[in-house]
Amino acid sequence: MAVHPWKHHVDRFCRQFLQLEQGLDFPPAEYLKLDAVQELIFQRLFADDALVYAPPDRYRLKTLKALVARIEASIDDWDEHAVSDNLMSLLPVLLSAPQTSEAASVQQKHYVTYSLSLLNHGSGDSDEVPSITLLENRSLISAGGTTGLRTWEAALHLGQYLCQNPSVVTGKRILELGAGTGYLSVMCAKYLSCGHIIASDGSDDVINNLPDNLFLNNLQDSPLVTPMDIKWGHALVGTEDQQWNEGQAIDVVLGADITYDKSNHPALVGTVLDLFALHPDVEVYIGATQRNEQTSQFFLDTCQRAGLAVDGLEYPVLPREEQQGPFYNDRDNIHIYRVSRL
Repeated sequence: MAVHPWKHHVDRFCRQFLQLEQGLDFPPAEYLKLDAVQELIFQRLFADDALVYAPPDRYRLKTLKALVARIEASIDDWDEHAVSDNLMSLLPVLLSAPQTSEAASVQQKHYVTYSLSLLNHGSGDSDEVPSITLLENRSLISAGGTTGLRTWEAALHLGQYLCQNPSVVTGKRILELGAGTGYLSVMCAKYLSCGHIIASDGSDDVINNLPDNLFLNNLQDSPLVTPMDIKWGHALVGTEDQQWNEGQAIDVVLGADITYDKSNHPALVGTVLDLFALHPDVEVYIGATQRNEQTSQFFLDTCQRAGLAVDGLEYPVLPREEQQGPFYNDRDNIHIYRVSRL
């Protein structure tokens, strides 16, 4: 079946919309004026039965208004082209619907769907690209100070690395440190055939949020994922535990965006050392966005003082214009480290 030249532009736009991106890449004007393009966008994003977990109404309205304006600007011959009746009919419906204030909206959790384009090995029809839907808040930091209620860039980047190197996790027993929204844990269980994964975090808010995100990805009853409260720097084996994790092996440790606060580095490294003591052959991979060079260096120095070697893996961030999903910042360096004992 022939693929239309505009298809990948529509795919990319739809995937960005579902990820609640603020800077959407609308299809070029030459395609946007086409009836087929407008109808496909409507059917995939705005029709009543299009989405099980839709973006918030404020975001839908903002996007629809911008879309209609761009379509109108793209039309040079109104006898030949027009704005879709479906899109135009929906606009007053959304405009008249009660809207949550922007101040209230930023305090709420919303559905965010990340497209895993690297796992799309099917035909040219890429509508059904594998995806992960999470309930998260892009703005809120909880009372406990956690940033784990949203998915950060380093998790998306480490996830891309795992999609291209699935042997790192396939069939393995995994521990994710600082799981946050559970993005990596869900990916490993849902798509990368891990043996089992522990989605751990030290925040009660985050741990309480995880069951919702497992449910959204049909993993609520899965034996593959176990949420666990792990506070870095605290002994893994307590006074009542004869063996941590009932003595079960851990093959791989994952962590993403867990090095942003250098005050946590000693505790984090202490937990990694405990894991090496329990599982000498464990492989540790950490994704880290370099927001501050001093903080990044402090983590490396803390590891070195503890007898740990940190090797940077060559895996650059894809330029933004080449990303097909998930979409994330290409301006900051995002490192993927492999940590081992010296």
